[in-house]
Amino acid sequence: MADPKRSEVIKKESTAVPAGKKSAGHTPAERVKKLPMRRCVGCGESKPKKELIRVVRTPEADIILDPTGKKSGRGAYVCRDKTCLRKAMKSKRLERSLETEIPADICESLERELDKADENTEK
Repeated sequence: MADPKRSEVIKKESTAVPAGKKSAGHTPAERVKKLPMRRCVGCGESKPKKELIRVVRTPEADIILDPTGKKSGRGAYVCRDKTCLRKAMKSKRLERSLETEIPADICESLERELDKADENTEK
């Protein structure tokens, strides 16, 4: 007759991960995907990347808002709030992050684009 303790050990071994598979000790349902965090240049708070909006200096030296976060160029992140954008521009943190001077007319157009982006996300 088989020892009951021995059969329990065999059952536990059969749930092991097959050779070549990695396991961190978690089942797939327990795994939590890491959220990429970015720091706002205006207020300095770290937030999930999806909550921020990216300001990009493109290779052609244009400065634009990138709501998708995928355009090529040097980028800086700002909260979806006009006050953070104004604070970043007033303290010249945005200029330092993008490594270029930002004219006043571009600052105004960025604020208008931010308003449009906010309206689109609310809908």
